[in-house]
Amino acid sequence: MGRPVVLSNGQLFVGLDENGLVHDFYYPYVGLENLTNARSSQHKIGVWVDGQFSWTDDGSWQADVNFEDDALISDIHLNSNALNVSLHLKDFIDSEHNAFIRHIAIENKADTDRDIRLFMHQVFEISRDGRADTALYVPEEHYLLDYKGRYCLLIAGKFNDGDDFDQYAVGNYGIEGKAGTFKDAEDGVLSDNAVEHGGVDSVLRFQRHFKAGQTSLVNYWIVAASSQNDAEQVHKHFKQKDMTDHLPKVRAHWQQWLEEGDVALPADHKRSLQHSLLIVKAHCDNRGSVLASGDSSIFNYGRDYYCYCWPRDAAYALWPFIRLGHFHEARQFFAFARDTMHKDGYLMHKYQPDRAIGSTWHPLVHGRRKELAIQEDETASVLFIIGEYFETSKDLELVESMYHSFIAPCANFMTQFIDVETGLPHATYDLWEEKFLTSTYTVSTVIAGLQAAAKMATAMQAPDDALRWKRAADGIRDNLHKLYHSDGYFIKGFLLQSDGTIEYDNTLDISSLYGPYMYAGLRLDDERLLSTAKHVEDRILNQSPSGGVLRYENDNYFLTKREYKGNPWIVSTLWLAQFYASLGQNEKAQPLLQWALDRELPSGILGEQFDPATAAPVGVTPLVWSHAELINTILDLSKS
Repeated sequence: MGRPVVLSNGQLFVGLDENGLVHDFYYPYVGLENLTNARSSQHKIGVWVDGQFSWTDDGSWQADVNFEDDALISDIHLNSNALNVSLHLKDFIDSEHNAFIRHIAIENKADTDRDIRLFMHQVFEISRDGRADTALYVPEEHYLLDYKGRYCLLIAGKFNDGDDFDQYAVGNYGIEGKAGTFKDAEDGVLSDNAVEHGGVDSVLRFQRHFKAGQTSLVNYWIVAASSQNDAEQVHKHFKQKDMTDHLPKVRAHWQQWLEEGDVALPADHKRSLQHSLLIVKAHCDNRGSVLASGDSSIFNYGRDYYCYCWPRDAAYALWPFIRLGHFHEARQFFAFARDTMHKDGYLMHKYQPDRAIGSTWHPLVHGRRKELAIQEDETASVLFIIGEYFETSKDLELVESMYHSFIAPCANFMTQFIDVETGLPHATYDLWEEKFLTSTYTVSTVIAGLQAAAKMATAMQAPDDALRWKRAADGIRDNLHKLYHSDGYFIKGFLLQSDGTIEYDNTLDISSLYGPYMYAGLRLDDERLLSTAKHVEDRILNQSPSGGVLRYENDNYFLTKREYKGNPWIVSTLWLAQFYASLGQNEKAQPLLQWALDRELPSGILGEQFDPATAAPVGVTPLVWSHAELINTILDLSKS
């Protein structure tokens, strides 16, 4: 299903579905607590016209769900031919308050006067079991309050001329055989039931007599706060203000952020660039986490969300920010990484946005041997991206603040975490989180991480550290040939057995080209790179009607059509495009970039992977990493 629109201010994150309805509502961290019942339902919008009622997601409405070009503001058109009514929604998270605001223009498209009623339904699940929430009507300030403990959600609204909602209803949702209070709206009249607890939902009604062709604007808001008093103060502010003032302020906020970078965006594909930058930014929490994806719909098909901060994904997400001069988010993430680093100098599999360790499927034993449940490339990637930040920003103060607390511990760990028998890093889990081995990709990132650490040690006037880490990187590079197959390509990797023998995994993997190309410091004309690229072209490029590049041969993740070798991914395809661009082969790179652009939703959202036969999005949508690679590829091609 995915989320074609995502909105955020670094604390409150809202995901809208293909009907423009609220399906994810995270607060107070981006991606931690989803306060909706997103696994089974979404908030609803209903319209009643002269005795005829329709929900906008009942299949009878046409929906165009889009973004503005240069702001995290939705641009949604909902049209009902049956009712002869249209809704135009501009949705955003306020830049000053934790509030989700919808500006809804209701147009009577008929040539007669009519009674039109708009119903705004909301269903939250604050408590984990949906049994302990309370929703009530507060008459003094005329709003609904949905709360549990320190989570308070205040719901209200008004017409643009000041008239309030005129009816409300609160009731039970999804318990005791009750479908939900939203059913109360379908006759056009609400019960004004004022309180309920357990699993709850609520509805507001905005009624007006519309002249032929008339358009009226409704402002609807949900304020998120830790107390009723705090939420009410924001509500009072909104009640007293002309709400149309908020939209241009938020638009200006995002336009200013886009302009803060010190590198101008290329003219080609500027809309896609801006959308991707904003989508990545939407997933950045103010406390440093960078979420892989806020799309919770994957939980219906798997065991978990992507609502975690993978250090690797975060590093990739922030790389284009650094290239464009957006440094603030990188500094926040570096502090996050420093504060979550294990005392022995490595980063764990993934983290929650509140810095707690995330879930994992990596065991602490392998073949009866105790092993670390990590992916070493994540530690290496963060070291590398700090190096990229330093090289671009010249921010020695940041390096000084991170050197003893993060850079040196991580570099020392990687220097020691090497098998004597092979001269290569000890086995950890690969970047796809599936195989325990010494992978070509991880080896390459360790080289880059150590090199970056050595350069920063030189800047810190620590020559002994610089020499030790550089020697370690050079030694690993000297042994990279052990991962090269006699058929002419870098393999996925190998596992050193306890008896000293080596078990090879000869799978062709796109990361086994990208890793040595991007991180290992090989010359671009290195025959091993060129030969590996030829194998990629022959074996994992355009292997299905959908085209694109697979992660690796026989990739079964989300694969539904077994006659194919796997699903094409945005990341894999754009990695190959970047390799071509570095060789000056734009004629090969441009079609791959266009392949990715062709898979944007109308709103500019990119998914993770695609059905090999139909090219339908599969997995989470959006995937932040996909957007980061799109930006990087456009930047690469603009300079080549």
